[in-house]
Amino acid sequence: MSAPSKIRRPPFLGRLSLPERNFVADALRTETVGGVLLLAAAVVALIWANTLGGSYAAVRDFHFGPAALGLDLSVQHWAANGLLALFFFVAGIELKRELVAGELRDPKAAALPVIAAICGMAMPAAVYAVVNGIGGGSLQGWAVPTATDIAFALAVLAVIGTSLPASLRAFLLTLAVVDDLFAILIIAVFFTSQINFLALGCAVVGLLIFYLLLRKGVRGWYVYVPLALVIWALMENSGVHATIAGVAMGLMLRCRRRDSEDRSPGEHIEHLVRPLSAGLAVPLFALFSAGVSVSGEAVHEVFTRPETLGVVLGLVVGKALGVFGGTWATARFTKAELNPDLKWPDVFAVATLAGIGFTVSLLIGELAFAGDPALAAEIKAAVLIGSLLAAVCAAVLLKLRNDKYRTLCADEERDEDQDGIPDIYERDKPEYHLRMAAIHEAKAAEHRRLAEVAAGRHAEDDGPA
Repeated sequence: MSAPSKIRRPPFLGRLSLPERNFVADALRTETVGGVLLLAAAVVALIWANTLGGSYAAVRDFHFGPAALGLDLSVQHWAANGLLALFFFVAGIELKRELVAGELRDPKAAALPVIAAICGMAMPAAVYAVVNGIGGGSLQGWAVPTATDIAFALAVLAVIGTSLPASLRAFLLTLAVVDDLFAILIIAVFFTSQINFLALGCAVVGLLIFYLLLRKGVRGWYVYVPLALVIWALMENSGVHATIAGVAMGLMLRCRRRDSEDRSPGEHIEHLVRPLSAGLAVPLFALFSAGVSVSGEAVHEVFTRPETLGVVLGLVVGKALGVFGGTWATARFTKAELNPDLKWPDVFAVATLAGIGFTVSLLIGELAFAGDPALAAEIKAAVLIGSLLAAVCAAVLLKLRNDKYRTLCADEERDEDQDGIPDIYERDKPEYHLRMAAIHEAKAAEHRRLAEVAAGRHAEDDGPA
């Protein structure tokens, strides 16, 4: 009696399922457009701050809002705590969907991106700590280089024109979602000083009402939007960072589809809110946070001061080594085989791309050095420079394999029978081969007909005058 055959595990970074591939493509398309707007906003902020710095500071620091409700905030504060709540709301929905229907629903499959994300946050923090331990700098900014900005990373991909395969894009997206979760936990645990327990308790009650309304099936934006604003305002007054309210509400939405649904409520709301987050909230945050001095002296300070140097090295070196090392070690010890169409240098290139830590890194930098505006500005400059260096390194590495990526993408997109489903997902179905045989026979018949017509014309030309 022959021994039972060993079950072969699907390869790491192998082909996505068709629904997952379509969801990832739709999500990344919006993030890519938002990333380009984010880049544009950062450039405008830098030009504005370095040419008309007085007007930039005046607009950024202008206060408005109802003071009686504790909401007389600066423009910059509204952007960081208000608009970014939309960004974290979308991040909460993404995380919920990944947990119930995406790459994180299977604990074994989830282990790899989760461990990669944890290592990708621990290593930059360690690099920052080592640099500042040796240089005698402040350890307050240890969390600044731990974040990955998916929108900025995808904008880099759009600019350099790299046809990154869907599996690598999905890995980057999942990595960024887990990264966002841990960034939220870092903000909640390490950057909350004084807590107003009455306001926090009322915010929790509001979240409970939000949850119960969802479970009762109550519909209507006119119910949820005012309630969400009240919850956000209470969280802002509680001392806990207000963006936590956004992610909490995102996690409450149902993201598992029922039989009669094309989209779950969470996916539907994410589809509506994501363009607002990527196209408005994040670029406006960048506009009022990225305006820092980029003079020669400021750049020199970035590479000589331990706090700023730790941020740069954390993003460029720590992120790449952490994500790649965590991925390789997990794959090695779980005996996961890499997709044969890809190589480990491809994973390292994506790990380098994860060093682009723009949005959340800027936010954490503001929180970490809130009492030292001058150092906070230098930290922002370090985030910009570190993210730029990571983008350049990743672009070079990805360009080296761009021809291979283009071939893989062409294979993923090919749809010869024009039924709206890529052929790669139908090759195991008998009806697909019957359909393709009919298409090839029709093409052959057309070629024969054209050959006969051409032969007839040739005979007429050679006939008697």
